[in-house]
Amino acid sequence: MFGVGYLQRLGRAMMLPMTVLPAAAIFLMLARLPWEPLGWPQVADLLHAGGLALFQYTPYIFAVGIALGLSDQTAAAGIAALAGMLIFSAITQTYDPGGVQPSMFAGAIIGMVTGWAHDRFKSFQLPEYLQFFGGTRFVPLFMSAFSLLFAWLMIMMSHSLSNLASSAGIVVGSAGGFGIFLYGFLHRILVAFGLHHILNHVFWFQVGEYHTSDGAVYFGDIPRFFAGDPNAGAYMAGLYPTIMFALPAIAFAIIHEAREDLKPKISKQFRVAALGSLLTGVTEPVEFAFLFVAPYLFLFHALLSGGIMWLTYELGIRHGFSFSAGALEYFINLPLSTKGWLLLPLGAAVGLLYYVLFRWSIRRFQLTTPGREDATRLDDWAGDIPYRAPLILQSLGGKQNVRVLDACITRLRLTVEDDRRIDVQALRHLGAAGLIRLGGGHVQVVFGTYSELIREEIQKLMKQDVQQVQFHAPVQGRMIPLEEVDDPVFASRLVGRGVAFIPEKGELVAPVKGKIIHVHPSLHAVGLRTADGLEVLLHVGIDTSQLGGKGFTALAKEGDEVSPGQPLLRFHLPTLRRHAKSLATPMVITNPDIVRSWRFAPFKTVKKGQAAVMSVVVRHREEKAQGVGS
Repeated sequence: MFGVGYLQRLGRAMMLPMTVLPAAAIFLMLARLPWEPLGWPQVADLLHAGGLALFQYTPYIFAVGIALGLSDQTAAAGIAALAGMLIFSAITQTYDPGGVQPSMFAGAIIGMVTGWAHDRFKSFQLPEYLQFFGGTRFVPLFMSAFSLLFAWLMIMMSHSLSNLASSAGIVVGSAGGFGIFLYGFLHRILVAFGLHHILNHVFWFQVGEYHTSDGAVYFGDIPRFFAGDPNAGAYMAGLYPTIMFALPAIAFAIIHEAREDLKPKISKQFRVAALGSLLTGVTEPVEFAFLFVAPYLFLFHALLSGGIMWLTYELGIRHGFSFSAGALEYFINLPLSTKGWLLLPLGAAVGLLYYVLFRWSIRRFQLTTPGREDATRLDDWAGDIPYRAPLILQSLGGKQNVRVLDACITRLRLTVEDDRRIDVQALRHLGAAGLIRLGGGHVQVVFGTYSELIREEIQKLMKQDVQQVQFHAPVQGRMIPLEEVDDPVFASRLVGRGVAFIPEKGELVAPVKGKIIHVHPSLHAVGLRTADGLEVLLHVGIDTSQLGGKGFTALAKEGDEVSPGQPLLRFHLPTLRRHAKSLATPMVITNPDIVRSWRFAPFKTVKKGQAAVMSVVVRHREEKAQGVGS
């Protein structure tokens, strides 16, 4: 239960309730505006009460949010978690109003147990006359009983737990700046694995306790900060220089070290990534741009980030946020901070240091950061997600390979049957910044802030009966639109519809599973037929039939059954360069009338046999699938 896969799901689940907290910060910011001169003296009190209420009821929000996140947004789980928290709170407060409080610890436990109970009992069967209370309707009943026992256990252990919490707080506090440094270092390291939310949960919502004058109790750095605790904010303030200044500086270093021909596109992509980090605190698009090409540089970045947090602590700076350390939250929450203005000059110095360090490192060690290679790690996704989703699913090994599909803000979180079936090159070709393997079939694919939209599109595909016919790259080289082929017959689609490639190596492989139905006598072209009836023509070069087979070697014959990646032809590139009109190698479906829909990957450099360069749905297959469902 508590393996890497579960921690992935738990980390994502903890992000869901975090999305509520920015509303509280905005309310508290608006409450500080001069409403009285406008004739609305009560507005400030109302906004302040509304903002603090969200932080005061954070344990309830997290219990429901974690339960929803662990149960795939199932309403029954959310209701069960809320009922469990209400029962827990009522029992503990009735026993001793000044004793056990509805803390984040209690909320997290109830949320996690609710998620487990939903998975365990969603198919639970009772005798027929009681089955109304079976299945998911049994979960609230189970949680009611669990919350009763959990509340009683907490009451019995209250004194021991209180002493333990006090001791833990003293230990954490006694670590001083080094403890802040250690937190900052681990925070950045865990970002790479998508597990930083679990660490944050402890420090942001459990460490430390603050009692207000009206008797309310707040736990953790975030609720304490917004409740007015002057000592809160130590675990948040030091993130501002890194997120607002350091990471945008890295983005500009990558832009300025890009090749001149790729610099316009890289500039567009990384200016957006820099702005996202600066304003909203979403850091992964920048960090993953160098994590995979220079992991040792990421380690140094983590150490430096921890050192910056230590420095802000020693300078007495205390600042906070409700979601992440971006500029929007910096200015909204600045009035609540202590020496918060110091973060601006400190951040400027940090940004300059990072910019110089990363430009030097990229140039000195010849790092293949985006813009210094043919295929960039980030891409322009505008309006393209529905078209790429089938290709992404194919790159993941197909829907039969995907057991669990989740997403957080910047990455897909998956559990797959066999992670060796994932085509990493194809995923990068489709816009992924990188792939993280956590073992046991648990993987993460970083797509940036479009990850949730990608997950939704893939889930739609996985629920459909319609099957995509996926094509692999037949050569190693550059994929181009068919219209760019230097031959009017292919460019105008008179032969068929598809794509073309400019080969860099002299080998042609099968793009799809099928049977060879034709090998041209001059060996420059091969025809395949798939089980779906698609007739595929692979034509190496333009005007190569005149070579009469010179420079070509057949590796398969008519009647052979072939699989994707299986060699079909070998050809001598220097000979083709001297005698052929063009190296362009079209891959076309010569009976496109049976194709219902087409999907094309971005036109970039591809590897031989790379999955997901083109995807089609055959008309008769789709109509059959629709007929079954009607």
